Amino acid sequence: MPGAVMLQGTGSNVGKSMLVAGLCRAARRRGLSVAPFKPQNMSNNAAVTADGGEIGRAQALQALAAGLAPHTDMNPVLLKPETDVGSQVVVQGKRIATVKAREYAALKASLMAPVLESFEQLKAAHDLVIVEGAGSPAEVNLREGDIANMGFARAADVPVVLCADIDRGGVIAQVVGTQAVMEAGDAAMVRGFLVNKFRGDPRLFDDGYALIEARTGWRGFGVLPWFAEAWRLPAEDALEIIGGGSGALHVVCLWLSRIANFDDMDPLAQEPNVRVTMLGPGQALPGDAGVVIIPGSKSTRGDLAYLRAQGWDVDLAAHVRRGGHVLGICGGYQMLGHSIDDPDGIEGAAGTEAGLGLLEVETLMTGDKRLTEVSAVHAPSGTAFEGYEIHKGRTDGADCVRPFARVAGVAEGAMSADGRIAGSYLHGMFRDDAFRAAWLAGFGVGSDLRYGASVEEVLEALADHLEAHMDVAGVLGLAG
Repeated sequence: MPGAVMLQGTGSNVGKSMLVAGLCRAARRRGLSVAPFKPQNMSNNAAVTADGGEIGRAQALQALAAGLAPHTDMNPVLLKPETDVGSQVVVQGKRIATVKAREYAALKASLMAPVLESFEQLKAAHDLVIVEGAGSPAEVNLREGDIANMGFARAADVPVVLCADIDRGGVIAQVVGTQAVMEAGDAAMVRGFLVNKFRGDPRLFDDGYALIEARTGWRGFGVLPWFAEAWRLPAEDALEIIGGGSGALHVVCLWLSRIANFDDMDPLAQEPNVRVTMLGPGQALPGDAGVVIIPGSKSTRGDLAYLRAQGWDVDLAAHVRRGGHVLGICGGYQMLGHSIDDPDGIEGAAGTEAGLGLLEVETLMTGDKRLTEVSAVHAPSGTAFEGYEIHKGRTDGADCVRPFARVAGVAEGAMSADGRIAGSYLHGMFRDDAFRAAWLAGFGVGSDLRYGASVEEVLEALADHLEAHMDVAGVLGLAG
């Protein structure tokens, strides 16, 4: 009979997403048909699905670990922050509204139905569903109407394993304190706990582990050492992207306040001949930057203002005068033009913003959203590659006569006359080994990296890591 088990955390970023990916791979290696599921995710790092929607990028990685194509049922509610107080709400792959936090609290009650519908569809199609919570069940002030943690677990009758992060310190209080603030019915759903990210000899925590078991009455499923290869997996959070390599080509990515689909940078960060810098707020653009990438953004006009507030517009102008290259992807492409016109207030108050003026193009924001996987050909090199589009707005202008790529024979993106400034709506291009090698060759840099194979290698190592340090059979056995 199909079953499910849920991993919840004592807080955000305790490693739930990675653990679910590892468990999916471990279950798959046992011959089980397994699917990942996250009722509610908050992320601007989205993946386009085969059924024409979007889900959190972490669930796409978990699907890969499970040997499945990403599907909207794997993440039925996706919140994409557009401002500090408001988010776009995507339900079963489609945007339904943009709401403020207080408005979402009222909307949330209506979302349990599609969440349970998607869960039941996955459960009917697979032997096992591994569910990931969001945030923490200790946030009891958010318990009413909850669809992400205990509200879902109780509605779907799914047993829970609580994951804690010892690297943060206070791990005993994390677990014992979570139980202390939970209502009895919620606490009864928890079957045990995991301690994650231990540095050093895990045996040194034996006394603490036993204390948690004694205080909570919950079963311990293991102490997991720090998994050093995690950085080679697609990042769920821009904070997780680390610089790669020490090569002569310095690629600098502007860390926008609403940066979206930032895992475009992951493959470049693994290139040994490339040095990647994620440029944070208040930092000046390094003078030795060879290429500056302006990434995607959930709020193009807002992040254009943010870019200017950091002084990066002045830095970019100087970079171009020195002969440097610039690549704008999606929202970054829109910023490169002369103007962004938003007459209907798609991204906030209606109005027009002057762009950076580095490309002879203009953008008109529209309400329709393009979500599709594409096969393209890079115009300068003639290299075929796979990517995806996930954007609102249309961009046109004189520089579009020199497209960045062609999709089904149709021009896509734009390039300056000297070829040093380029813009494209295509995400995921750097995951394609052939394209990445051709693009880097244009800067005199060689590439032998096989990125997809690298991710597979890490997923296998992650499953081995869990098998060695965690009672995998015990956790999977909770699903019945």
